[in-house]
Amino acid sequence: MRVVIDCDDAAIDLKKVIAAHLEKKGVEVTDLDYLGSHPGAYYPEIGYNLALKIQDGSFERGILICGTGLGMAMIANKVRGVYAGVCHDVFSAERLRKSNDAQVLTMGARVIGPELAKTIVSAWLESEFQGGGSQPKVDQMRALEKKSFENNQ
Repeated sequence: MRVVIDCDDAAIDLKKVIAAHLEKKGVEVTDLDYLGSHPGAYYPEIGYNLALKIQDGSFERGILICGTGLGMAMIANKVRGVYAGVCHDVFSAERLRKSNDAQVLTMGARVIGPELAKTIVSAWLESEFQGGGSQPKVDQMRALEKKSFENNQ
C-alpha cells in the first residue's frame, strides 16, 4: 500500500512521528512536505495538493494533519472522488474505512497525542471497506457527489 502524508505548520512534529511509525510497520510512505516548497502555505493548499494525489491514483491512502483535522477534511472532500474524515479515536478510524470507504484520514495535532495518533493510523490502515449494508449508502454518496459536481461545472 502506498500512503501519502502531509501537514500544516501546526502538525510538523506529529507528521514526523506518524511517518516514522508507518515506515517501522513496513508501509511505503511519501511525505509531500508542501510547506518545504511553499513556505507559509495554509492548510487548504496543502490538503488540496494531497487530495489530488489520491484522485489521480498516485497513492491509495492519505493522511493529513493540522491543528484540529477539521479544515484538512473539509478541503480534501472538495476534490471529486476523494473521501476524507477526521478521526480522534480508533472506532471512528475503523468506521471511516469499513463503513465509508474513505481514502484520507485527517487528525488534529492539537487534539490528540502521538501515541493515540499512531494507534488511530494503524487501525485505519488495517481496516478495509466491508460493503454490505454500507454499500448502498456509499453508492448514494458518490451519486450525489457526481450530481453536485455536474451541476456546478
